[in-house]
Amino acid sequence: MLNSGTFETYLTQKGIGRRSFLKICSTIASLLALPASALPALSEKLRQATRPSVIWLSFQECTGCTESLTRSHAPTIEDLIFDYISLDYHHTLQAASGEAAEAARLEAMQNFFGQYLLVVDGSIPIGNGGVYSTIAGKTNLEMLKECTEGAKAVIAIGSCAAFGGLPAASPNPTGATDVATLMENGLIEKKTLVNLPGCPPLPIAISGVLAHFLAFERFPALDALNRPLSFYGNTVHERCSRYHFYQEKKFAEHFDDEGAKKGWCLYKLGCKGPTTYNACAVHKWNQGTSFPIESGHPCLGCSEPDFWDKGSFYQSLDELESSCQPSRENVDSSVEEGQLLYEDNCAYCHSADPSEFETEAKNIPQLLRSGEIRSHRRLEFSDDQLNILEKYLKSTK
Repeated sequence: MLNSGTFETYLTQKGIGRRSFLKICSTIASLLALPASALPALSEKLRQATRPSVIWLSFQECTGCTESLTRSHAPTIEDLIFDYISLDYHHTLQAASGEAAEAARLEAMQNFFGQYLLVVDGSIPIGNGGVYSTIAGKTNLEMLKECTEGAKAVIAIGSCAAFGGLPAASPNPTGATDVATLMENGLIEKKTLVNLPGCPPLPIAISGVLAHFLAFERFPALDALNRPLSFYGNTVHERCSRYHFYQEKKFAEHFDDEGAKKGWCLYKLGCKGPTTYNACAVHKWNQGTSFPIESGHPCLGCSEPDFWDKGSFYQSLDELESSCQPSRENVDSSVEEGQLLYEDNCAYCHSADPSEFETEAKNIPQLLRSGEIRSHRRLEFSDDQLNILEKYLKSTK
């Protein structure tokens, strides 16, 4: 059950003082790529955040996402966030089982209708009426539909929930489907959704997004696939520890050749790093020890849609880019850039929806240029940035 204590009260009980709390906030802000100007708002709102109810549904999955999270090293933000939330239903972690477990889920849904966070782990089979995976006599789709109705927001954790994952690989005999597709097709109610793909996803991506939602009651800036830009905004290739070998055109040709022993680029061995968006190379695994490429294995592109069906391990870069990158047809890049500018600098003090502004959009850049708004004088927007901000604000009207 939820308690009325705030996150600050909880940290005090854990012996964590204000100085340490501010360090935690600074770390979260850095992880989420928030601007320095957002730190005061983050710390204040996270300090006052109350404990949320979380229902975690596990469908067609391997428990890898849960394993990833629970095996993170301590003390971490993962520990703090997941000890603080009220995890009212989780097949693997809850003590209750059978009828008692289902009673706990129904009680949380009833008591916190419209307030609880719904976490989905695993794909949802819809073939043959969904008979391939059932829980307590209900198909996965029935249970998801029931839980989505009262959820405040939905987090699809892992590539199975986000994109279908391995269960949806061709020929997909169970009709495995992801959460977004079910929403788009009207099979479950549309709710605010964030995707955290990966097989499994980085633990810090899960806890970082939860911390952002705790503080601001919304998700951070997302890309076209509903992935947080702070974790999925750059390719693995761009931040890879072997990137300089790629520039020098030094490639391993075989797993046991001299180039592989010297740590050369694994692109010719099928590495999907150039077209895979994730932060593995930055945050790594096993207490920050390593990530697949650093350990000598090419990136499989597991945070991209349909990664299992991308063909052979080696394709040309042009083929990979065309198959992996989201379509940007009919997207006005300046509007998209303006939205990111707004979300990175404005949303933490103003409404997340700029259409609610009383001031006309066309007048906002002029006000910012004038320097008359005292609290905004430290913002150093260029004329080009103000122009794209204006274009985005106009698009919301």
